[in-house]
Amino acid sequence: VAAAGGGVEDKYGEDRATEELPVTPWAFSVASGYTLLRDPHHNKGLAFTERERDAHYLRGLLPPGVVSQDLQVKKIMHNLRQYKVPLQRYVAMMDLQERNERLFYKLLIDNVEELLPVVYTPTVGEACQKYGSIFRRPQGLYVSLRDKGKVIDVLRNWPERNIQVIVVTDGERILGLGDLGCQVCLSN
Repeated sequence: VAAAGGGVEDKYGEDRATEELPVTPWAFSVASGYTLLRDPHHNKGLAFTERERDAHYLRGLLPPGVVSQDLQVKKIMHNLRQYKVPLQRYVAMMDLQERNERLFYKLLIDNVEELLPVVYTPTVGEACQKYGSIFRRPQGLYVSLRDKGKVIDVLRNWPERNIQVIVVTDGERILGLGDLGCQVCLSN
C-alpha cells in the first residue's frame, strides 16, 4: 500500500524500531568515584594513576598502590594457570570482563593462543550448556516469546544509544553467544 510521500505504508509499525528513541530516564553517564569503579567499560582498577584518581574522585576507593596493566596481566595469567578445569578459567575470565573490560581485552590480546580456547571453542560450548549454573550477570539483551508484542519496549530498555552491531538468533546453537544455555536457564 502506497503511503503519503511515495513510500510504502508501514501497517505493522515495524519502522518505529528505527526511530530516534529517548534515553531511558534512569540512564546516566559514568563520571567518577564509586560509580566509575563499577562500570566495566571505563574501570581501570589499580591502573588508575595518582592524577586520574584525584581527577575522578577515586582516592580512598582503591588501595593506594598503582599497578600497571602489564603487571596485572601477569598476575591474572598466573592465577588462571592454577585452575585445572577450563570452565573455571572461563568463569574467571567472564568475571574479569564484568569488572574491567580494558584489562580483560589486554589479557586476551596478549595471551590469545592460550586464552582463545577458554573464551571460545571448545570451552564456550560447556559454558553454554551450564549457563544456568555459572550465571553471574546478564550480558546483552534477551528477547523471548514472552515479549511478543513488547519487543520495542524491550529494545528501549537497552541503555546504550550508539549500537553498532545487533545479532539475533533463534536459540539453536550459536555457542559464542551463549544462547543455547540461556534457553535452558530461562525455560520453565
